[in-house]
Amino acid sequence: MPSLTRAEATARAATVDVHQYEVDLDLTAGGDTFGSRAVVRFEAREGASTFLEFEPVSVVSMTLNGSPLPESALADGRLRLTGLAADNELAVEAVMRYSNTGEGLHKYVDPADGSIYIYQHMFINNAGRILPAFDQPDLKASFRITVTAPPSWRVAANGPLLSGANGRWEFAATKPISTYLCSLIAGPYHEVTDSHDGIPLALFARAALAGALEAEAAEIFEITKQCLDRYHEIFDIRYPFGHYQQAFAPEFNFGAMEYPGLVVFRDEFIYRSAVTDSEREHRANVIAHEMAHMWFGDLVTMAWWDDLWLNESFAEYMGTRITTEATRFPGAWTTFAMQRKAWGLRADQHPSTHPVAPAEVTDTDQALLNFDGISYAKGAAVLKQLVAFVGEEAFRAGVNAHFAAHSYGNATLADLLGALSKASGRDLTAWADVWLRQPQVNTLRTAVTREGSSYASVVVEQTAPEAHPTLRPHRLGLGLWDRDADGSVRRRKLVEVEVDATGRTEVPELAGEPVADLLLLNDGDLTYAKIRLDDESAAAVPAVLPLIGDSLARAVLWAATLDAVVDGERPVAELVTLVLAALPVESEVVIVEDVLRATRSLVDRYATPEARPAALELLAQAADRLLAASEPGGSRQLAAARGLIGATTDAARLQDWLAGRNVPGGLAVDADLRWLIVYRLAVLGAAGADVIDAEFERDRSAQGEQWAARSRAARPDPSAKAAAWAAIIEDAALSNRLVEMTASGFWQAEQLDLVREYVPRYFAEMPAMMRMRSGMSAERTAGAAYPALMVEQRTRDLAAGLLADDDLDPILRRVVLDADDDLRRALAAR
Repeated sequence: MPSLTRAEATARAATVDVHQYEVDLDLTAGGDTFGSRAVVRFEAREGASTFLEFEPVSVVSMTLNGSPLPESALADGRLRLTGLAADNELAVEAVMRYSNTGEGLHKYVDPADGSIYIYQHMFINNAGRILPAFDQPDLKASFRITVTAPPSWRVAANGPLLSGANGRWEFAATKPISTYLCSLIAGPYHEVTDSHDGIPLALFARAALAGALEAEAAEIFEITKQCLDRYHEIFDIRYPFGHYQQAFAPEFNFGAMEYPGLVVFRDEFIYRSAVTDSEREHRANVIAHEMAHMWFGDLVTMAWWDDLWLNESFAEYMGTRITTEATRFPGAWTTFAMQRKAWGLRADQHPSTHPVAPAEVTDTDQALLNFDGISYAKGAAVLKQLVAFVGEEAFRAGVNAHFAAHSYGNATLADLLGALSKASGRDLTAWADVWLRQPQVNTLRTAVTREGSSYASVVVEQTAPEAHPTLRPHRLGLGLWDRDADGSVRRRKLVEVEVDATGRTEVPELAGEPVADLLLLNDGDLTYAKIRLDDESAAAVPAVLPLIGDSLARAVLWAATLDAVVDGERPVAELVTLVLAALPVESEVVIVEDVLRATRSLVDRYATPEARPAALELLAQAADRLLAASEPGGSRQLAAARGLIGATTDAARLQDWLAGRNVPGGLAVDADLRWLIVYRLAVLGAAGADVIDAEFERDRSAQGEQWAARSRAARPDPSAKAAAWAAIIEDAALSNRLVEMTASGFWQAEQLDLVREYVPRYFAEMPAMMRMRSGMSAERTAGAAYPALMVEQRTRDLAAGLLADDDLDPILRRVVLDADDDLRRALAAR
């Protein structure tokens, strides 16, 4: 199916006004198809022509205003209509195909009990896989859904349930929503219900997860209620879509999706094993994020995908903020500083960087690629800067005016800026031009001069990359941190600074101040920038970092340190030494997890093959020390154990843990930790196919099936690698999650000689995989299968050859372009 272009969408929106879709799905047939009957009611310019997206397996009937349509009206995934009346009714009955890629109507068979589960995901341009649709965000309509399903199934949809007897489920019409927001789930789902403030609440998960859902329901409902209350305090319009259901579905591509009235999450959020507090915080944040979309995205929707940030940046910002303000997780901004902002910074420095609000998104293929760290994390960081710039009161007033003006409709960047400008009394045009319309990131550095034991001057220097030389205004904090007599490190003074766009901003408030042990730039993490400390402060980091009591300040320091290593400004060996010194006393679990993960990745790619074993051993020692110092049964212990498992080469110790021997007190070697151990043993060549198969027999679950696929691909055996590669490249029957897990296990730093022959095969064969798969599944598979660990010029040369192909799939082009840039950095660092 061709990608919908912006020009086509604009022309179609000027031609038609869509009122209602009546959709009747029959899910009772076996196999890979289902029945779809749809009636689409819309107005149009008389005599005009238009088209709908539609990809049936076969058509039973098609009529427009009672007259049959010729077969030739349907071609290349589009149903073309001519001679339109003022009021039109399109009626279609067809056979459609289920997907296994997380798009359209996804069908999943649970290995635990053989049960079938269905979910609908029409985002970003997949409505035509289920019904004929005007599939673009600014053609909103009401959806009235009816589903016929096996009698034992439970069906849920956006609209309220009218009746559900004998396998026939009828739902009330929705408020006007965009096509990509229409959804449903079907299958023998387990349901838990509640209510709050007049809003019916429900949770759904697979029957195999019924016990886990019952155990987790109280916390999920508590977070949901807290978030609803806080949003109702901030927004003038109450939650606008009736009931609030949350379904946890298998093999869901996103973390979650904001379908109004029926939010769908990946079902890994229903925990079956021990998890850390940071993972629970992450789930709370996702709940808050998706709830923010009920206003930002669902009530008021972007007119076209160039304003994606009106959805995702706001939900990212509000999700983190509401999690901090309303739930038991007050450290969500620390997590944002460590994880989310780093994601944005990396995306913003790639060759594929783009503005938060690009002036033009030409088609839906390009739109899909912009669901990245820029549209989410950078946009959220920019909004945090905007709130600091205009003030909280003006921000709330502007947002509420925006909702009031565009409820159940569409809006643009200009609409929102107009509301915020009016509320704040500030012209935000110049601010938006540099922060929203220009790509890339600034680097901020402190430069100091001394006069004896005091500062003679403190200057914040700002630079920008040559390709995108935009300097920006920044509001940020400068913190002076000193050692106290008791050995702790405390903030002596915090100065708010307005950094201008000249490149050098004096900070006169610090002239004459005694020199601090640490001068922390961007203390409080208010702005979005790469942070570099003055030389004295940078030298003091190993001594002061473990003693700072403020987790957000520590996160800013860790993030700046990791970023400097990524840029090749500091060696990976220095990072490993810092980890060994500081991480064993780190109390914030998310910092522990993220530092261990990032350091392991940098060791694998940045350390030379000769230096890697020693660096990995030091990382394992750091995790082991943290493990010994952690409270039994706590989050730090679990994070440390996972870090140790991933870094150690001591197979005997891991085998002991798997057998229940010499396990640290309080550490539960449950299903997921067992799989992590089996996976690491497979990498080390200490767990063969028999061990993996036995573990899967022990854990015949969705997670067990995925871990088994990843572990098989990780074995240092030529036949295992050949089978895994064939699955990645050729097996269209393999589901999205299973092929991604297979790809993620294939490349291992311990096995480079074994897999070297697959480097040229990636560049030769991946284009064919992209034709077999589509959308997000194709993008993730191509990314996971990239030979990122083969840090050699030969890999870059092969990438250049592929990128020279003018006809290269745009999704694969972006994956290769950015992965090659990461490899360029690794080569330079080595």
